[in-house]
Amino acid sequence: MAAKGSKQSRSGTGVSARKGAGDQEDEEQPLQAVLVADSFNRRFFPVTKDQPRALLPLGNVAMIDYTLEFLTSTGVQETFVFCCWMASKIKAHLLKSKWCRPTSPNTVHIITSDLYRSLGDVLRDVDAKSLVRSDFVLVYGDVVSNIDIGQALQEHRHRRKADKNISVMTMLFKESSPGHRSRCEEDDVIVAVDSRSRQILHYQKTQGLKKLQFPMNIFHSGSDEFDIRHDLLDCHTCICSPQVAELFTDNFDYQTRNDFVRGILVNEEILGNQIHMHVTKDGYGVRVSNLLMYDSVSSDLVRRWVYPLTPEANFTDQEDCSCTYSRHNVYRGSGVSLGHGSQMEENVLIGSDTSIGANCHISNSIIGNNCVIGDSVILDHAYIWNNVHIASNVLISQSVVCDKVEIKQGVTLSKQCVLAYNVVIGPNISLPEGTVVSMHLPDEDEEDDDNEFLSDDASASQRSDIAKQKVFNPAEVGAEGKGYIWKVSSLDDMDGEELSQCLWGLVLNPAPESDSEESELDGPDDPAIPSPEMDDVKVFQVEVLGTLQRGLEENISCDNLVLEINSLKYAYNISLKEVMQILTRVVLEFPFQQQGSHLTTSQYVAQLLPLLRKWGPVFKNYVKRAQDHLDCLSAFEEHFLEQESHWAAMVKVLMNMYELEILEEEIILRWFSQGATGDKSRWLRKNQGLQKFIQWLEEAEESSEEGGE
Repeated sequence: MAAKGSKQSRSGTGVSARKGAGDQEDEEQPLQAVLVADSFNRRFFPVTKDQPRALLPLGNVAMIDYTLEFLTSTGVQETFVFCCWMASKIKAHLLKSKWCRPTSPNTVHIITSDLYRSLGDVLRDVDAKSLVRSDFVLVYGDVVSNIDIGQALQEHRHRRKADKNISVMTMLFKESSPGHRSRCEEDDVIVAVDSRSRQILHYQKTQGLKKLQFPMNIFHSGSDEFDIRHDLLDCHTCICSPQVAELFTDNFDYQTRNDFVRGILVNEEILGNQIHMHVTKDGYGVRVSNLLMYDSVSSDLVRRWVYPLTPEANFTDQEDCSCTYSRHNVYRGSGVSLGHGSQMEENVLIGSDTSIGANCHISNSIIGNNCVIGDSVILDHAYIWNNVHIASNVLISQSVVCDKVEIKQGVTLSKQCVLAYNVVIGPNISLPEGTVVSMHLPDEDEEDDDNEFLSDDASASQRSDIAKQKVFNPAEVGAEGKGYIWKVSSLDDMDGEELSQCLWGLVLNPAPESDSEESELDGPDDPAIPSPEMDDVKVFQVEVLGTLQRGLEENISCDNLVLEINSLKYAYNISLKEVMQILTRVVLEFPFQQQGSHLTTSQYVAQLLPLLRKWGPVFKNYVKRAQDHLDCLSAFEEHFLEQESHWAAMVKVLMNMYELEILEEEIILRWFSQGATGDKSRWLRKNQGLQKFIQWLEEAEESSEEGGE
């Protein structure tokens, strides 16, 4: 949980804005966007072993083209496209597209690197290169949207101008009832938001949770009223201030957008940053995060729910994407031939130069360019990509068939089958539901873990040599088939916070959060368990010690130490009083932790005082009220009651904390006169050095009062 950064934290009253033009000039800057053309996961494996997700066809158009059209139509004038996996293919596609023409209203810059492993890496690079000059739009390359973000952008800029740049991000949501086909179950969230300011107070994914928990601080946030909403579709589009990139640089724990949102919400009281939301009732905004969403978005495109992004619009200006539109949402590209007795029932898109045999029945399907389909073929919710050959008497239902696949006669594909690039199936074989076939061996998935996100496919020839050594199983792919079956287990090895998932979406497994929740609901017959509160306090103390040790070794700024301690506070549900007492004890015991208990008093003081000076700002962040001072002094007293041999150091430490303005004289005097809790505590107060210090404080207070008179 370390909050490490190569820069000093730029926190204060919010994160300070970059030096530069004033607010008026900032609004005059051209709107910029950061488009991340990599998902940094393997949800579409093995399909994306041959083609990056951003270039997969959706309605016969690459996904990234929809994202760029959305950005351009909403007023973005400069877009930075960040690529990692198969970056050369994405770059080649963009260079040939209309987006890189001199006449394009949206200037596209392509930035490639083998080193990107997450959204966090991308945004840290944005900050390092100083690419963004003002507010920018953050989006992935698999987002399909026609939402007008003009109003959201205006609200975002108004908030930043009025509140001195406190608002760092505005997230876009669309009203959508739970269970709607455009909502991805994995992305379902519950959001607590201030009813007036639209500030997000709590944000939590609901996937796999049996009950929901809300932090108490949202009920004491100062809001007169707030809404708790579960009727929102996350559009995966954010309007960000330049400080977002800076915050990712300052905290290397931020790897995903969810990390960032959680971090800002947890530390809002420390850093002063806020995240707001904009909810629209109109428009369309969906991320194609799995094949169920691919099916849903493809159907919506053909049904014209994403207008003006319709198949016949040919917004990419490519010859092979032109088609005609007729009733029942049937689209036909140029050069399409249809055999006698074949029917295109409804919601069908057929690409250019595709040939369809006799007596075929096609509904709710998309067929790519240059495909050849035999006689008596039935396609329902089938997604056939380019250059596919399908023989006669084939049945395909809710399945994806990638480029250059050949399906022999008499083959049946049950629901949710996937045939990856260049696979051959058949003849006369039926694939069960959920079958995934690829020319890549499933074992390669494990062998290539270290090279998972490399942008070049330099090892492709090596993999093909391995593949040649293995024989295709006719029982799995047919007598003339070519390909390997990918078991569901080979698709389950996901990175990060993702649960067990497959190409078609979520396999319902308990979420990590629900494990602890289930244990809380266990019956009385369960064996006795130690108090979780006590366990959490002990773990918190160990974590704080580790944080300070790391801070000393790596010279981490006090702002970042506060950031991490505050994260730990919420993670372990620790009260502010406990934070103050544990922090005091950990710092006072730090020399003993490092050098052992054999330290003399002078050695202890020599090591502790520099630490107090170094970590003074950390104390000051928590010691604000009178009660905070008393909590700190209580822990101070408890420590020295256990270290009676070092009472000579007590006065020097207390005086140092007073001189550093960690503790105030008035509270020290109150603690000394009223804080005794027992015989040993009263004995401590009879220490001559301590009494002399207290007398000095009293005289100083009296002289200051006389001077004031």
